[in-house]
Amino acid sequence: MSNISEKTLLDLELATVLNSVSEFCISDLGKSNVLQIKPFKSLKTLQPELLQVNEYLTSFINENKIPNHYFDDIQKEIHLLNIENSYLEPPSFLKIVNNTTTIFELLQFLKKFKFYYPTLFSFSEEIEYQKPIVENIEKKISSFGEVNDNASALLKQIRSNIHSIRSKIGGSFSKALSQYSSAGYLDEIRESVIDNQRVLAVAAMHRRKVKGSLVGSSKTGSIVFIAPEATLQFSRELQNLMYEEHQEVIRILKDLTNILRAYIPNIISYQTYLTTLDVVASKAKYAHKISGLLPEITSEKRVYFKNAYHPILLINNNLKKLKTVPQTLELNKQQQIIVISGPNAGGKSIALKTIGLLQTMLQSGILIPVEERSKTCFFDKILTDIGDNQSIENQLSTYSYRLKNMRNFLRSCNNNTLFLIDEFGTGSDPELGGALAEIFLEEFYTKGAFGIITTHYANLKVLASELENVSNANMQFDEKTLMPLYKLFIGQAGSSFTFEVAQKNGIPFSLINKAKKRVDGEKVRLDKTISKLQKERNKLQKNAETLEKEKSKAVEQTDSLSVKQLKIQEKLEGFQELYDSNQKMLVFGRKTNELVHKYFQTNNKKQLIADFNAWVTIEKTKHLKKNPPLAKTKVEKKQVKIQKQKVKTKLKTIETEVLVEVTKVREIKKSEAHKVAKQKANYIFKINDTVKIIGSNAHGTIDKIEKKNVFINYGVFTTKTTLSKLELVSAAK
Repeated sequence: MSNISEKTLLDLELATVLNSVSEFCISDLGKSNVLQIKPFKSLKTLQPELLQVNEYLTSFINENKIPNHYFDDIQKEIHLLNIENSYLEPPSFLKIVNNTTTIFELLQFLKKFKFYYPTLFSFSEEIEYQKPIVENIEKKISSFGEVNDNASALLKQIRSNIHSIRSKIGGSFSKALSQYSSAGYLDEIRESVIDNQRVLAVAAMHRRKVKGSLVGSSKTGSIVFIAPEATLQFSRELQNLMYEEHQEVIRILKDLTNILRAYIPNIISYQTYLTTLDVVASKAKYAHKISGLLPEITSEKRVYFKNAYHPILLINNNLKKLKTVPQTLELNKQQQIIVISGPNAGGKSIALKTIGLLQTMLQSGILIPVEERSKTCFFDKILTDIGDNQSIENQLSTYSYRLKNMRNFLRSCNNNTLFLIDEFGTGSDPELGGALAEIFLEEFYTKGAFGIITTHYANLKVLASELENVSNANMQFDEKTLMPLYKLFIGQAGSSFTFEVAQKNGIPFSLINKAKKRVDGEKVRLDKTISKLQKERNKLQKNAETLEKEKSKAVEQTDSLSVKQLKIQEKLEGFQELYDSNQKMLVFGRKTNELVHKYFQTNNKKQLIADFNAWVTIEKTKHLKKNPPLAKTKVEKKQVKIQKQKVKTKLKTIETEVLVEVTKVREIKKSEAHKVAKQKANYIFKINDTVKIIGSNAHGTIDKIEKKNVFINYGVFTTKTTLSKLELVSAAK
């Protein structure tokens, strides 16, 4: 059994996903098994299932596709095999043959492609193919679902006799038909069939003239139907033979059933294997539909789902041809809990359910729609508190129910738990409920649990900013239209946009002003500040996205230009080489022409040879300067080695000298840095000093100092921190 409760599975709508998966099954057994899927209890048992599904998924884009594994449901046949003296009918044997043959084909395929599908192959090695099952059945049962004539010598003889008797029945009936037709005793229709038996249609007035057995008459009584006497005798023989055939067939079927009883474990294992493979295949087909994949499962405690889709929402939106916005969610030791705030209908609950459903799906052996770089770990427990769970039967209010749920959370929550709470702290007095919610949040944080909560409570937003490994987040809205963008932004709490949304929905401005006056001024100011910051963040993000797109275009253009420049450079180098070669040939040609012309004038062959040798010697000297010969003898190689060693020694000496100088410069810089740090450490902060929090870039001025606490004014808002976290930018004048 899994540690994940039925309530959690219900909250996250896993059953809806399983229904979608079951639609891809090719058997009723597979569908039944899919609908009963529960999350695995341990990572050890989960991993092989995920690998099988992932391997099956790769077969869709692989040339070596897994063969069809359609199979028959043989639950009834297995039940009968376990009952003594029972026997199977011929169609049941054909079902067993079909399943056994399918198993053989699969085992052969997976053995051949075990490097493509290692996990599926390993799983198949547990199955033992029994060839005698097929051989024994095919000897006795035909492909049409009948017992073969050659199943036994006696059956063959009986069927031969049946064929002979039927021929005699046909001959005797034709003779009687001809005889009584010639005598004029038969009606115009001459014959008919009653109870699978041919009979003569005799005119009622001549019924005493025809020998045989009366088997019926027409509605008017004008025709009587008589089986000829000669045919009756053969029919009795046929009935006896048919009875003997039936008895022999039953004997053969019983013998064959008894033979198969020795293979009951194999037949059961075939059924189980094919059902399991059907489940794996249905999961792979579902993953293909939602673009699911297997993220990396790490031993490190971390959840990182990049561009994750809620699969139910994705399928529904695809049917309606609507766009689905993906979410990128991350939980780790530095971001243990995320508190999502903001107005209703912005997608907070969907973001929360997305991470919960995807984690539950993955732990149930189903691939999830995320990007390849996504990672996650295995959670022992997934706890949820989603929606209005008011219990009429138990007469519990929503708040009472949620408090009982929190009690269960506190009991079972640990550092390997993922918890998801929607509308945290609601259902009671805002101040009292909010205070209790703070305590719960601190408990979950202390226990090291990972989680996501959604809330409207300002105190929880403040607490999230104060706790080191808890992050605020909000669902982004268009600041002009106040329409949701369904994008999660982590790092800042969200405004509820209460008054803005009310105004947008037509509430009179005068009423909104009255409401504002009744609310605590600081709270309105805080919400207004958050709202303003969120709008600024949206603008910055849009600008960042635009700049990123422009940067991508610029990079593409730069790459394109670089490629073109490289090609042009290569062509220029080629042209340069060709030009140099042509110039060299022209020089050689001119010199050769000059020597030949001189020879024609003087006719002095010795002078020609001397001039030519001198010219060749000069050209050779030039060539050797550009391309010095490689050292061949030991002496030459030794000289080259000595020269290289000299250069290396010289470089090492220079390097040592440079390092000495670098060390001196570093010492000077270190000393200066130490002096500056000492000055900063001894500095006593004053009001109006310009400071920044260590690790941040934002500058603010000190408004107030209370013991170790300090209040920093950033212009649009004020924050509180400790003196130890401050870094001086400039002292007050």
